[in-house]
Amino acid sequence: MKTIYLDHAATTNIDKLVLAKMLPFLTKKYGNPSSLHMLGREAKSALHQAREEVAAYFNCSAEEIIFTGSGTESDNLAIIGVATANQHKGKHIITTKIEHHAVMYACDYLKQQGFTVTYVPVNKYGIVEVKQIKEAISDDTILVSVIFANNEIGTIQPIKEIAAICQSKQIPMHTDACQAAGAFNLDVQNLGVDLLTVNSNKVYGPKGVGVLFVRKGTKITPMLYGGSQEFSMRAGTENVAGIVGLAEALRLAQQKREIENARLIKMRDRLIKELLIAIPKSRLNGHPTQRLPNNVNISFLDVEGESIILHLDAHGICASTGSACTSTDLEASHVLLALGVPEEVAHGSVRLTLGRQNTEQDIDRVIKILPKVIAKLREMSPLCAKLEDYVEWF
Repeated sequence: MKTIYLDHAATTNIDKLVLAKMLPFLTKKYGNPSSLHMLGREAKSALHQAREEVAAYFNCSAEEIIFTGSGTESDNLAIIGVATANQHKGKHIITTKIEHHAVMYACDYLKQQGFTVTYVPVNKYGIVEVKQIKEAISDDTILVSVIFANNEIGTIQPIKEIAAICQSKQIPMHTDACQAAGAFNLDVQNLGVDLLTVNSNKVYGPKGVGVLFVRKGTKITPMLYGGSQEFSMRAGTENVAGIVGLAEALRLAQQKREIENARLIKMRDRLIKELLIAIPKSRLNGHPTQRLPNNVNISFLDVEGESIILHLDAHGICASTGSACTSTDLEASHVLLALGVPEEVAHGSVRLTLGRQNTEQDIDRVIKILPKVIAKLREMSPLCAKLEDYVEWF
């Protein structure tokens, strides 16, 4: 039985071309970039080239690229680093109610340090209104952070418009673009953001590598101390192999973007349509079109998301209930609750995220298997919600 992997929002496999680029730096070219000898210089040269390639992807200068160990670290560095460096100007941060936990928990930490945080709500599709961001800004505001594309429901935010407001008020703007990388053009000059987060394993690169774009002139305090690596912004010997892999992964993603997006959207829309027809008491979460090309998030009444995942797994189908970072948490998704979805509806949600290796045959199989799984679980469930009680959501 072929395994059908539909959890690309959690992580992706390493592209063969990416692995081929990495292998020399895991074997023969293993020098420390800070060393003066031949192997060290070789590693430093590879690091420099990778930085230039990543900078080209973002349309920025190489000095504005900071390599980190993950998207989470990049988010933390952006939020805590900017807040710490600018607290003499104010202690107010603006974000949304549907951010990744890497942003939410960083803000929670800052609240413990005396900062105030405004969590701007979203509409029923999971989209924040630009007007509400503008109204939340005060004289004390020192940072605005809005996710580019939500990791659970896939909705796309009006980042460019929000960034324009922040620019007019000279407030740094950060966006977590981990899910957006590969699917969208992340030209930071066009977007107008001051800080942008991406991680490697969402774009068919290795795990354990992230990048943070920091616009020149943005004041930010480092979080790791030791050596002078990454322009003294991130101490520690660089993961040269991983960084080389990240650069290649981004290059390939840019190259494949338009064709792959069209292919994924076709499969995504078919999967959504067929599942909603085949399974009673089901609803799509997020905007029907203003969403990631590969994202499908559906709620099913009278069943638990975890049970669905386990039964799908028994059929060789890998999916998730939401963010991979909280997949073992039995609480309802904070993202779905922020949309106003009732808690009992949110608990029956499944996220299916497509990728490069998925085919129409995979979609056929999911359309065949998932309705049977839901029917079986509903037979065993003591719950039997009345649809009229949730007419607003179904």
